Amino acid sequence: MIPFYSSFAQVSGQEISAFWLWQLLGRFHPLIVHFPIGLLIVAGLMELITLGKFKHPLRSGIRFLVVLGSLSAILAAIMGWLLAENEGVSGSSLDLHKQIGFVAAGLSLILLYFLRKTEVQQDSNSIKLFRMLLFFSGIGVGIAGHFGASLTHGDDFLTEVLPWNEETSAPPSLTVNLASFTSEISSEQEIQLVTNVRSVLAHNCYKCHSGAKIEGELRLDEREYVFAGGENGPIIVHGNPGKSDIIRRISLSKNHDDVMPSKGKLLSDEEIQLLTLWVEKGAPWPDGIEQQSVFRVAELEPRKPNLPPSKSGLENPIDLWVDQYFLENKLSWSQEVDDRTYLRRIYLDIVGLLPSPEELAAFEKDLNLDKRDAWSQDLLNRNDSFAQHWLTFWNDALRNDYTGTGYITKGRFAITDWLYSSLRENKPYDLFVKELLNPTEKSKGFIEGIKWRGTVNASQRTEMQAAQNVGQVILGLNLKCASCHDSFVSDWKLDEAYAFANIFADTTLEVSRCEQPTGKMAKTKILWEELGPIDSTSAKAEKLRQLADQLVQPANGRMYRTVVNRIWKQMMGRGIVEPADEMDNLPWSQDLLDWLAVDFVENGYDLKRLIFQIASSKIYQSQSIAVVSPAQLLAEDFKFEGIIRRRLTAEQFSDAVSELAAPLFDSSEVKFRPYELIPESKTTLGYNRASLVANNSFLTALGRPNREIVSTGRDSQASLLQALELSNGERLNKTLEIGGQNWALNFPDPDQLTREIYLRALLRGPNEKELAVAKKVFGENPDPNEVQDFLWAIFLLPEFQMID
Repeated sequence: MIPFYSSFAQVSGQEISAFWLWQLLGRFHPLIVHFPIGLLIVAGLMELITLGKFKHPLRSGIRFLVVLGSLSAILAAIMGWLLAENEGVSGSSLDLHKQIGFVAAGLSLILLYFLRKTEVQQDSNSIKLFRMLLFFSGIGVGIAGHFGASLTHGDDFLTEVLPWNEETSAPPSLTVNLASFTSEISSEQEIQLVTNVRSVLAHNCYKCHSGAKIEGELRLDEREYVFAGGENGPIIVHGNPGKSDIIRRISLSKNHDDVMPSKGKLLSDEEIQLLTLWVEKGAPWPDGIEQQSVFRVAELEPRKPNLPPSKSGLENPIDLWVDQYFLENKLSWSQEVDDRTYLRRIYLDIVGLLPSPEELAAFEKDLNLDKRDAWSQDLLNRNDSFAQHWLTFWNDALRNDYTGTGYITKGRFAITDWLYSSLRENKPYDLFVKELLNPTEKSKGFIEGIKWRGTVNASQRTEMQAAQNVGQVILGLNLKCASCHDSFVSDWKLDEAYAFANIFADTTLEVSRCEQPTGKMAKTKILWEELGPIDSTSAKAEKLRQLADQLVQPANGRMYRTVVNRIWKQMMGRGIVEPADEMDNLPWSQDLLDWLAVDFVENGYDLKRLIFQIASSKIYQSQSIAVVSPAQLLAEDFKFEGIIRRRLTAEQFSDAVSELAAPLFDSSEVKFRPYELIPESKTTLGYNRASLVANNSFLTALGRPNREIVSTGRDSQASLLQALELSNGERLNKTLEIGGQNWALNFPDPDQLTREIYLRALLRGPNEKELAVAKKVFGENPDPNEVQDFLWAIFLLPEFQMID
């Protein structure tokens, strides 16, 4: 006989079984709940369109959406109640979710009544009430949905991605094989076990339970505190995981009141198994283990490994290292891209512009066996085009912009003149950094930071901004956490961050912990003392000179690995180390990273040479790899297979539209004119390049950051904001309107018009199907409005928007 009952719930202290059918129906809640959220919100948006005319053609559609949305809201509320009652779930977020859900369901029921009333009477009061109820119902199901998402994804699911809530990367995989631990473990295994336990605690628990912040009187950063427990007593019973409160709490479901961590992601199954095994083995904690880092720390010193043996067809040293990696990971080389794909890729990567059909034709006719190297070198020699493209990359990284917070109040200084000249003349990177750290009047803006108006946090004073920004951009190091308290994500301490910030200060800084002054004055020293001392008694200018000299010395291998990694990521779509600001993370090829960094130093700190070295490699010229989401690039099991397919940046897309349709930006928006600085840099382009204009809503929608904080990478994924801007944005629409008129006037023949647009936009002619569609659209005489729509369709093609 099949039992009616299959699970258990707690009622009045008695363990009773829950009817399986109610459980089954409850579990349909996540499926049904999306209907009212989507249907009622869309119905509300459609109702806005009919505000001036109730008898609108959309009325029948609104009625259908309201009926289906209201009924599904009621059904979802019932199923949600069954789910909560029969799954043993509790918590304040659930209570709020249930309350708002039932209110939304009640409003939906009343909404159905007034829908019927408006159909019968159509009086103004009924219509007003119906519309009000519809809007409130839509808002209600939306809010209920948000709290539902909080139950499954965490309370901070939305806010954790905001810049000011940014955290660093997740902990690395465990470095021990749990299955290898037998009943008796050696002293060496004890060290391995507790090192991994401390790593899990550091990444997941120190935010609330360490010397910097103690909740529930519990600290987990040192042995004596771990075993002492918290306000409710010990959390570990040696040898007995079943009676250890720490194991109970980390094993609870996301929605339980006692679950730990209470915010953010729960521990993985592997991490829970590790802690359980550790307690089971008696929770060993050998003496002196605290002195061992639980975080991976990259070597400071440079290292140049010997190149792998030469191999036919792999003349570039980069390819020798990649080939070795492929052999070790059983990966295969992909095919080389054709001339058209390569030329488009190299133009966009080096000068940020599309090649013309004429340039492609010349490239294809070039019989030089080394023509790819020759053409990429020619692009690198186009100093102004190169500088105007790479200006975007460095503006993001160095927090330099033309307008924004601080410029009006003189609390911020632009470095554009210095930066452009440095890029144009290909200034050696060691000198580039020295002039940023020990600045001239034109280059001081980077370490001067932004002087915010009014009271600011201690961790955001300009000296600390300088320390954070230099650490992030030049050293691939996150000091933001350590600027407020001892870091949760690295071994860096608050005192060390203040000592580094003190180099940028006119007077000695007082250390503040979590914004509270400690009365302790900061020391003055570089983050790695082996690079040399800083004279704390010297004036600021002398301290900066010492810092600049010591940081750029070849012995600082970290600095040169960081810049090599940044350029590699810009060219290849993914860094050798990811994230690029976390250079302590494990690279997919330590040998390649180390070799490139030393080679960069040995060859004059030449950024253009580095770019050429990457561009001339076989791996750069191979077919691109598509990724489903950015998370795939950050996965712990990431395997490098080749160059990543990327989306055009805001500036690249804008320049392409300006070239093919009409200028997107007028002269009033241009904030930097290179020819005013360097007369011979006068451009022959018929439009203003996007890298030279002030930020605006169009560029922001396409991914340009506001540059009030350092930005060392942009998301290559399309967003809803981008889709809205490209489909209905006023700026693009006006530009395409002018472009449609110009194309229709210059190419009245529809066949010639179609072929020319395809050639200039995609570097190929249309195929038969595309040509047939265009002829059907244009007819005998292309209308400007039709050409405008045609241009818009071309610009939205993945083939146009992606760097393949």
